[in-house]
Order: sequence, then C-alpha cells, then structure tokens
Amino acid sequence: MKKNDSKIRKPFVCLSILLLIFFTFSIKTSAQETVDKTIATIGDGVRAELITYSDLLWQLALQPNVPLNPPSSDDLNRALQVIINQRLFALEAQRIPQTTPNQDEINKEIQRVLSLFPSTAEFERRLRIVGFDSVKDDNFERMMRQRVAIEKYLDFRFRSFVVITTEDIENYYRDVFTPDFRRRNPGFLLPTLDERRAQIEGILKEQKVESEIEKFLDDEKRRAEIVILSEV
Repeated sequence: MKKNDSKIRKPFVCLSILLLIFFTFSIKTSAQETVDKTIATIGDGVRAELITYSDLLWQLALQPNVPLNPPSSDDLNRALQVIINQRLFALEAQRIPQTTPNQDEINKEIQRVLSLFPSTAEFERRLRIVGFDSVKDDNFERMMRQRVAIEKYLDFRFRSFVVITTEDIENYYRDVFTPDFRRRNPGFLLPTLDERRAQIEGILKEQKVESEIEKFLDDEKRRAEIVILSEV
C-alpha cells in the first residue's frame, strides 16, 4: 500500500508519529530479543489501529512453508496487505452489535489453522519463533479471537445477503461446469444438474461474496487513513 493510495490528513500523520513513539516496544523470540516497531497505522477518522512488525510475523507463522527466519520482503508485504484488510473489517465490525466469539469458536479456529500443518509440534515450533509460548499464549488467543470476529462479521455483512437464483445455477451448469467437466474427464458420464446443484450454488455464492468483499475493501481503502511508517 503506497501513501498516495489513501487520504492522509495532516492531523492523523501527527497522531501516527505519537503512536509510533509511545507504542514501540520489545518482544522476545525463542532465540533473541527483537525490537518491535510500528509498520503502519490505519484508522477511520475516529479510531486508529497500529500494525507492528510482530503482527506481520504472527500472520506469516500461520502460513505453512513460509520462511520466518528471516522472512522475505515479499512475504512481509503480502502479510501487511492481509492485516490491513483485517483491520478494515475490524473497524467496520465495531459499528454494528455482534456477539463476542466464545471459547469453542476460538478453539475451532485454532484447530482449523493447525490442520494446515503436518503436526502440532511443527505448528508450535513456528509459534515460538515469532514469540508465542504455545497455542495457549494470550496474544495468540487474542489473534484467533479477532479472526473469528472478522469471519462472523463477513457472514453477517456479506454471506447472509447473497441470493443465487435457479437461472444462475442453470447458466453456470451449462456454460462453465459442463464444458469444464468434459475437458477434464473425456469419456465419463456427465453428472446431472440436480446432482451438482448444491455444489454449483456454493461456488456461485462464494464468487459473489468475494466480489462484494473486494468492492468493500476498495471503497474502504479510499476512505481510510492508512499511513505506512516503515518499509518491510
């Protein structure tokens, strides 16, 4: 995210500098003492949120096979964009009443992330590299709680309002599913529309949700006050 991609007001820049001074702190990894630093600030004119270097590392730790020691600049910048999106969702979610994620929901999210890794030991090894003690670490659970809260907001804000018509499903079956199936499976019997109706409806629903989310993020990034304070 470049500075000229967002509206940056002078008072907010001053606030960002103050935040950078007061919120710089140290985090301890398993191998060394690492000085954390503020990478960016993001706000909606009322609330301001920090994105720190440790936030980027924590995001990368949840991605299998992504190097952590040291992380690459490309991976750090991708993580930054993911976190900017998450913070935009989090700021917007604060505007509407919603239930706080419970421990069962948090545990399910932890298990979902854990399932991406070959073993619990490998997952916890990555967590320790970026400063977490274990999956019971308070900061780690806080991150998982935020992820659950964002997912609940997405369900409410986007998925619950998506409508897929019978015509949508029929058009997809005829124009996309059928030629793709025949190309991939020559000589096999084509499944009927009824056999694939639920699958196609799910695909179309997620496509519409993704489209709405992309539009939302584009709009929010134009309105938000995003300041990049340190290149990664």
